[in-house]
Amino acid sequence: MTEAVADPISLSALQHWCYCQRQCALIHVDQVFADNLHTLRGQAVHKQVDQPGFETRTGLHVERALPIWNDRLGLVGKADIVEFEVDGTPYPVEYKHGSRNKASWIAACDDLQLAAQALCLEEMTGRSVPNGALYYATSRRRREVAITMGLRERVAEAAAAIRMLIETKTMPKAINDARCKNCSLIELCQPALRDTGATSVARARLFVADA
Repeated sequence: MTEAVADPISLSALQHWCYCQRQCALIHVDQVFADNLHTLRGQAVHKQVDQPGFETRTGLHVERALPIWNDRLGLVGKADIVEFEVDGTPYPVEYKHGSRNKASWIAACDDLQLAAQALCLEEMTGRSVPNGALYYATSRRRREVAITMGLRERVAEAAAAIRMLIETKTMPKAINDARCKNCSLIELCQPALRDTGATSVARARLFVADA
């Protein structure tokens, strides 16, 4: 009998988990989602790079909307832009809306998602990916990110935590802090009305059944 292979985790789940574990569970366990101004702006930014294709620049081969994966960590997703240097070294570039002058904890979530892309590209190409960049549409500037050992460990830890979240179908407690006002799921989550104990996804559905 062959061992069952767990479903891969979407790279976007890492960013959701880093931002709010409850948000991650609502989206990736309970399969609920809603748009707001922030998510619509993000979608508009990604339309620039969502069409698969490639181009050649001086010293670079550039792939857009490149499917990527990491079997070791069970991750799968799509890289907005990957710039391949002459020697084949990949350099991922993730597009984000807003300015690069983000709060440090939000920037850390962006870094985590970018690092996960780097680990996917390393497994796929067999080449080290020491750096990547985040491109912020409002400021039209990149912020380079070093893919450090600490970031690599955070990716592995987050992937394991998300897999546990999915397998156990546990709904993390509502935090009800500054993150909530910008979250598109605030009406579904109702953080101000929730108790602070962990609840099952089945119980959480009671709150969203009439949404």
